[in-house]
Amino acid sequence: MEVILLEKVANLGSLGDKVRVRPGYGRNYLVPQGKAVPATEENVKAFEARRAELEKAAAEQLAAAQARAEKIAALGVITLRRKAGDEGKLFGSVTNIDIAEALAEGGAEVERREITMPEGPIRSIGEYSVTILLHTDVSQALTVVVEAE
Repeated sequence: MEVILLEKVANLGSLGDKVRVRPGYGRNYLVPQGKAVPATEENVKAFEARRAELEKAAAEQLAAAQARAEKIAALGVITLRRKAGDEGKLFGSVTNIDIAEALAEGGAEVERREITMPEGPIRSIGEYSVTILLHTDVSQALTVVVEAE
């Protein structure tokens, strides 16, 4: 199935690229999410007419993501206090929801799905590195320090 991308998609292409994808991926994900349209003659003409508008919207999204990344970089390190046992093991865990709430308190709005925790939920006291994917081109590293109460 050939589709025209309406925005940049990671590991696939950028705005305006005509790419060949598996039918299920195109039909069940790209088209319903508004990331692509089937590459018919009508859609190609419609895309060319809207190209400038779509490029402007993409540039605005990128600028907004970069501004959000600067706010997160200004925070640098966030510290979370949790109950822990004698050996440093937490009662419970620290998840992306907890990190999103801490960032919101610091003035940086982040959705929980944008936070990538490579080792999964944090279950012990220490310092951890977390990546926040704000856009396909913009990611920001953040240090999370978990301390005992």
